[in-house]
Amino acid sequence: MVRMKTTSQVRRLRGALCFASGALLLSALMAFAVSAQEADRVIRFVRNPDAAPEFKLDSIDGKPLTLASAHGKVVLLNFWATWCGPCRAEIPDLIALQQKYKDQLQIIGLTVDDDDVAFVKQVVARTRINYPVAMTTPEVRVQYGGVAALPTSFVLDTQGRIVQKHEGLRDPALYETEIRALLGLPIGARVETFEDTGQIFLAHADRASELPGVDLSKLTPQQKQAALHKFNAEGCTCGCKFTLAQCRIYDRNCAVSKSRTEKIVNELSRTPTGKETQEKSSAPANTVSP
Repeated sequence: MVRMKTTSQVRRLRGALCFASGALLLSALMAFAVSAQEADRVIRFVRNPDAAPEFKLDSIDGKPLTLASAHGKVVLLNFWATWCGPCRAEIPDLIALQQKYKDQLQIIGLTVDDDDVAFVKQVVARTRINYPVAMTTPEVRVQYGGVAALPTSFVLDTQGRIVQKHEGLRDPALYETEIRALLGLPIGARVETFEDTGQIFLAHADRASELPGVDLSKLTPQQKQAALHKFNAEGCTCGCKFTLAQCRIYDRNCAVSKSRTEKIVNELSRTPTGKETQEKSSAPANTVSP
């Protein structure tokens, strides 16, 4: 038997239905907003990436550690230090990523600490890091461009090629999206590619058409070409052993490379084409790039 509802019960029922309808509409709108937001997200990978420099280190547990041992997996190579606040802040996120994609991802922590291994071991044990950690060497840091900031993470595809580099603390969602994209898993973002003009490997600074802190706007196309040629031929005298172009990318605060590049731009702006200056700078520079 179906009982007739009182007026108050009908009102309450209508109110509940309106609330439920509103909640469903709100959920749908939120889902649409999230979907639209994801559609606008873009991740970027290097076009024609270079192989990551191999290294042979011993982990703090005394086990051999190489990139070759992680071949076939996505690798997140994380340069960090125990004294670096942002480095410590991202450790829980890295631990979660390693656990979630443990069969397809290998995170490797390379610490630049000058402290003894025992102290690093204490930090690793206290934070419960679940991926291998090793004390890196100056040689490895040079191979990876000097590592100017901490943390710095290199993203490697399953073929061991560096497809992206991130400096500073990043949203773990970005790392996960990149990892999933490289594994061929569904992602809510578009993938774009870019040419490495020194962002990943400083050796590719000669591909750059613009440099941080260098105003080339007052130069003609011929003068700009001459300026870029000179930036890549002349070594910076700040002690970095980089070319002027590499130093501008590596250290935007370097007063030496900034002053010298400004002087070159001013000199070229006063010449008809910059051809004469370009010819004078064609001799090889006595510099060594790492």
